[in-house]
Amino acid sequence: MRRKIFGRQASFLTAAAVVAHTIWTSAAPVLTYPIYAHEWGLSTFSTTAIFAVYPVFVVLVLVLFGNLSDYIGRRETMLIGLFASTIGSLIFAIAPDIYWIFVGRAFMGIGVGLSAGPSAAAVLEFSAPDKLKQAGSVTAVAQAIGMSGAALVGGALIQYAPFPSRLNFAVLTGILVLVTIATWHLPNRTASRPHGKWRPGIPSIPNGFFAPFVSATAAVTTAYVLGAMTLSLGAQVAHDVVASTNALMNGGIITIFAVSSAFATAPVRGRSPGSVLRIGAVIGLLSVGCLAIAAEEQLLIVFASAQIGAGVAYSLLLLGGLSLINEGASKTHRAATLSALFLVAYLAQAVVALSLGRIATTAGLANAVVTGVALIAVLAVITLLLDAVRIRTMRANHSRARHDP
Repeated sequence: MRRKIFGRQASFLTAAAVVAHTIWTSAAPVLTYPIYAHEWGLSTFSTTAIFAVYPVFVVLVLVLFGNLSDYIGRRETMLIGLFASTIGSLIFAIAPDIYWIFVGRAFMGIGVGLSAGPSAAAVLEFSAPDKLKQAGSVTAVAQAIGMSGAALVGGALIQYAPFPSRLNFAVLTGILVLVTIATWHLPNRTASRPHGKWRPGIPSIPNGFFAPFVSATAAVTTAYVLGAMTLSLGAQVAHDVVASTNALMNGGIITIFAVSSAFATAPVRGRSPGSVLRIGAVIGLLSVGCLAIAAEEQLLIVFASAQIGAGVAYSLLLLGGLSLINEGASKTHRAATLSALFLVAYLAQAVVALSLGRIATTAGLANAVVTGVALIAVLAVITLLLDAVRIRTMRANHSRARHDP
């Protein structure tokens, strides 16, 4: 039986669904952490370690296979990644103890590591010719949809359905199977070097692209650290600061972050990538200030405002960073360059999740939040400084080009 090949529009939507799965898979266990802590007597450090296993394996995969889709094709690489994510979700659904959870988290990390770069590249490559500049925005919205699905669907199933620690992952497994089937029908023409010999290697940066890459990576890393705080400590913050034990309500708090990030891209449409990431960095600074106040005073309205600001900052930083890569990197090196970017971002996410979990366990949740706030503020300032260097370098290059005979 011949495989039906999707057209451009269906392929574009499928690639966006694969992007959404990377965040849904990452966020799915968040609301079950309190259940695991209660059933198995886990500390905050143990639950954040479950979260951190995921980006650690993402990083390992990106180091070894970051350029794989440039050789064998986006479709093939995404299919392998989706299969690994599905296995990980299934393991969560049947896990009898925490050791199975760590194995499942590792498979999720492998799946996302294989599909994060190729799916972001595929969104651009399947975009309509007149909408290429919107690819970064679509990627950011797809991630917001994935986070919202994890928080709301997961929260509802955990709170109101039977088997609260399992049904969430059974549903996710079914969704991943559907996305995998859709991905099977993608055209496999997106490999830029189908006849080349692939070798494992660290994701590379094209010559002459260092300044934009560093600026973009700083922006996306800041966004992912914001996400790490929301996903690794989000349920505990909602439980302790907001004083709610309802999983759906806690998921709703996390969804504030996701929904605000989904709507954040519309007002900045048409702006340059650098302008977008600078706005995101400033909003990130303001939002973490609100979060520090909320953690200290335990004010719901301030915490909600912090989540809205963090969601907007996350989306703009991600959009600005990805757009810099999409506009500057050639198709031949696009997936490898995106993989290099995600390598740094996920590594930072893993370190931050483990560090904040350790601080929360030994010194309390409020101190962990304050530490995270300070770290994000530093990263936001670094992002602004690096982008200023990028602009100066770009202007110097343009000036040199005008004066060269």
